[in-house]
Amino acid sequence: MDNWQAIIALGIFASVIFLVITEWIHLTIAAMLGALMLVMLNIMSLPQAIGYIGQSHSTLSLFFGVMVMIRAFEPTKVFDYLAAQMVIFAKGKGSRLLLGIVGIVTPICAVLPNATTVMLIAPLIPPIAQIVGVDFVPLLILLVFVANSAGLLTIVGDPATYIVGSAINLSFTDYLVRLSLGGAIAIFVIIALLPVLFRKIWHKELENVEQITTPKINHPRTLIVGAAIAIFVLVFFVIGESLPIPISPATVALVGAVLALLLAHHSKIDTLNNILRDVDWSTLIFFMSIFVLIGGLQKTGVIASLSGVLAAILGKNIALGSIVLIFFVGLISSVVPNIPLVVAMVPLLKEYLVKVDLTSAEVLSPDYAGQFPEQVLPLFYAMMFGATLGGNGTLVGASANIVAAGIAELHGRRIKFKTFFRYGFPVMIAQLVASAIYVWLRFLL
Repeated sequence: MDNWQAIIALGIFASVIFLVITEWIHLTIAAMLGALMLVMLNIMSLPQAIGYIGQSHSTLSLFFGVMVMIRAFEPTKVFDYLAAQMVIFAKGKGSRLLLGIVGIVTPICAVLPNATTVMLIAPLIPPIAQIVGVDFVPLLILLVFVANSAGLLTIVGDPATYIVGSAINLSFTDYLVRLSLGGAIAIFVIIALLPVLFRKIWHKELENVEQITTPKINHPRTLIVGAAIAIFVLVFFVIGESLPIPISPATVALVGAVLALLLAHHSKIDTLNNILRDVDWSTLIFFMSIFVLIGGLQKTGVIASLSGVLAAILGKNIALGSIVLIFFVGLISSVVPNIPLVVAMVPLLKEYLVKVDLTSAEVLSPDYAGQFPEQVLPLFYAMMFGATLGGNGTLVGASANIVAAGIAELHGRRIKFKTFFRYGFPVMIAQLVASAIYVWLRFLL
């Protein structure tokens, strides 16, 4: 690939990140402009750009389906009711509320993708904040931190862990034995930082909790059917891909969306046009544009060229390489969504291992089903930790972050880049350091 195309693709991507950081224009507009410039400058054709979006159809379908379901059930006021119950359970204390968010989100994210969990839990946050009398933006940011971190508890908890784990043929059980403790450590880091980062909310205490008015649930019969749909979706999220005829989470989400639309239309709690109008299209378009931008880096060879850099810097030093990868991938993942990042990094890392003669060339085959040498596995573990925890660093670091930003805008607030960075960067650094120590003690000594 011509050098000028690689330079332009990298320059456009860097410009988009710069615009997002400075907030000169909305992040969705910035990403769209960048994607269209790649097409206009003939870095890729329009069909190729659409093809890169199509490669991520499962992610987009999953987000769309869950968004539709959540919006379809809003007229029942179930989210307001659950929010009031959470505040009452926490006895109006900010510290208990923060710990409650951690306690609720952590087990859910162990089995469901983090962005999906954020879409399910985030509608509770604004009404909770209103009852307690605090800003809901920090609570949404905490929700994202926990969702991203808890994804490390199991191999299916985060798309990045699943992609990397599948690439090295790591089983669910092996992941639990080797890596789940690292995910637990990441959660404990967040808990330790709660009184510092969320000081105002931590010390907040609501008086007269018993006087909180619990909102009345509307359309209870419709909600019962809706709960059945939600249970169906959650169950098949977990077991769908293990059935004799596999059903992907994206398909399950779309089926749930159609059933929710049918229920809303039949029960007349809302109209189809209202529900579809309120879907967070801005977030979906942002993801589409980012997939095109990452595709430009892949197509022009920018990402693949990094394998040579790794080989030159690291040589055969697996211990040094693992620690470097945690921070290197973590910092990149703070500005590049981790799903496309690990998709590009997995073949890069395999090429590096072949170049330095640490494994045979057969591992480069997409359908390779053998075992990797035990000595090189810490490199892939490091990439899992870096890609997942790096997403906590900035607003654009993970899909869950963008989903939370979209939900905040639907409730009349923007999560600014600098606001997220003020909370996220310390959390990311602390978690990366803790992960590096864990990988060193567990696998490298």
